[in-house]
Amino acid sequence: MRVLIIEDYPPLRKALIQGLKESGFSVDATGDGEEGLWYAESNPYDVIILDLMLPGMSGWEILRSLRQQGRMMPVLILTARDAVDDRVKGLDLGADDYLVKPFAFEELLARVRALVRRGYQKKDPLIRIADLEIDTARKIVKRGDNLISLTPREYALLEYLAFRQGEVVSRSDIWEHVYDFHSEASSNVVDVYIGYLRRKIDKGFKQKLIHTRRGMGYWLGLPQDKSE
Repeated sequence: MRVLIIEDYPPLRKALIQGLKESGFSVDATGDGEEGLWYAESNPYDVIILDLMLPGMSGWEILRSLRQQGRMMPVLILTARDAVDDRVKGLDLGADDYLVKPFAFEELLARVRALVRRGYQKKDPLIRIADLEIDTARKIVKRGDNLISLTPREYALLEYLAFRQGEVVSRSDIWEHVYDFHSEASSNVVDVYIGYLRRKIDKGFKQKLIHTRRGMGYWLGLPQDKSE
């Protein structure tokens, strides 16, 4: 999943980048409001973490602009402004959640995960597809009784396919949601990682769950009437 951080305090921004990347997220970040809006308008983020007091353009202005454009990606406001009026204003402008500084990183992480699930209409952190179980809170994957060890990139790809269970997902969609802005990933890299996943998820099982639709992309789920 791909996250945008718009936070002007460098130590906090750096800590958020590191923590989210270690938790398996692809992360873009900036400390400037105008650049933050450009990022948000240019990429399909799963969550935006937004400070309010920013140089160039305030968080209020960024949020208002995004919602007026019809961009509905989840937004978590992260700020030292804890007055009730500020929280009400943020929520009324279209924010999805509000976290006051200082905060515990684990709480922020839990809120980000919840917003990602909400964005894909998944309330339960445990996704089940046949005998495959993906615990999106603990990042644990099992098939039957077998615990499956995945790299962070493999897990991110599997999780994205699981959130879009049964849908054909193009290589470009995968690239936009699993890789960050500075990544040098290509469609070939996506194919390679799909191969890695197939060996770990499907190898040795009669029922295959990762499928190809030629010329269109990949999908995760039980076989359906789709050309492979």
